[in-house]
Amino acid sequence: MRKRNLRLTAIGIGMLITPVPIAYAQYTGPTTGNTTTVSEVLKNGKDDQYVRLIGVIKEQIAKDKFTFTDQTGEIRVEIDKDVFNAPISDTTKVEIRGEIEKDFMETPEIDVETIIIQQ
Repeated sequence: MRKRNLRLTAIGIGMLITPVPIAYAQYTGPTTGNTTTVSEVLKNGKDDQYVRLIGVIKEQIAKDKFTFTDQTGEIRVEIDKDVFNAPISDTTKVEIRGEIEKDFMETPEIDVETIIIQQ
């Protein structure tokens, strides 16, 4: 019995120290709903609401603050540098995905989690 317990303990320790490959993935396929426009966000957007917008990043206004525009208007967006996965200019059509940040007495902005370049 003691040999069996010792063997099981050795197997358990071996499993703990054996490296396991870790894979990171990001879903890039279609999602349901949530595509909206800047005017809809400004008019009806709720704090922490997840949205998808299609347009262009017009200009950088601070370190991680940008102006995003679509055919209905413009809104301030916050994009951390690690979200940019390719060079983007003010004419590059993109889809941004993120959450609305709506603080009291302030204009809503989008905290961007993902940028997808449109073809």
